[in-house]
Amino acid sequence: MKLIDGFDSNYRYILVAARRARQLQGGAPPVIDTGSRKPCRIAQDEIRAGKVKWLIPELPRPAMDAPAEMLDNKGILPD
Repeated sequence: MKLIDGFDSNYRYILVAARRARQLQGGAPPVIDTGSRKPCRIAQDEIRAGKVKWLIPELPRPAMDAPAEMLDNKGILPD
């Protein structure tokens, strides 16, 4: 299956389209003129038109990746 332009995976495209469809169902107005009345189709049309922006949030860094100096100060590492 071919990737949609601007997306790193088809899964991310589905997530973005689903979230936008939920916004439309909740009363958000469409940002393009479309012949469809279905929120899922409107969301897909908006994405293809480049009208939907999305951002991948940065995940917090796990404690296992903490520098050894931080662990020394807490007395976790042996001398």
